[in-house]
Amino acid sequence: MNEIPGDLKFMKSHEWARVEDDGTVTIGISDHAQGLLGDLVYVELPNVGDTLEVGAGCAVVESVKAASDVYAPVAGEVIKVNSSLSDKPETINEDAYGDGWIVVVRPSNLQEDMENLLDPDAYAEQLDNEDD
Repeated sequence: MNEIPGDLKFMKSHEWARVEDDGTVTIGISDHAQGLLGDLVYVELPNVGDTLEVGAGCAVVESVKAASDVYAPVAGEVIKVNSSLSDKPETINEDAYGDGWIVVVRPSNLQEDMENLLDPDAYAEQLDNEDD
C-alpha cells in the first residue's frame, strides 16, 4: 500500500484534490490509479479558461493498457495545466502526488465540493475493500 498524503481529498474514481494556500485546487490521479494503468504514454489536458463541473471528464490519461478519463473533483475554472506532461507523461507514474499533478482550478464552490470527497482514511479503506 502506498503512502496517501494527509492533505488530499479523493474521489471514488481515484482523482485527488489539494487546496493550496491561495485557495486554488490542484488535481491529479492517485498513486493507486497510476499503478493500475501502468506506464503512461499520453496525457490530454484541458485548456486554461475551461470550466470544469464536478464529476465531468477534465483530462485523459493513456497507458499502454488503456485510456482513462480523469474526472474533476471540484467545479471551477482551469487556471493552469501541467504542460510538461505532454513531453513526459510518465511523471504521473513517478510522482503522482507531486510533479505529476494535472491541472489547477479556481474553484467555484470549494467548501461544498471538498465536503463531498473522501478523506485519506476513507480513501485507504476504499482501496482495501477493492482488494478484497
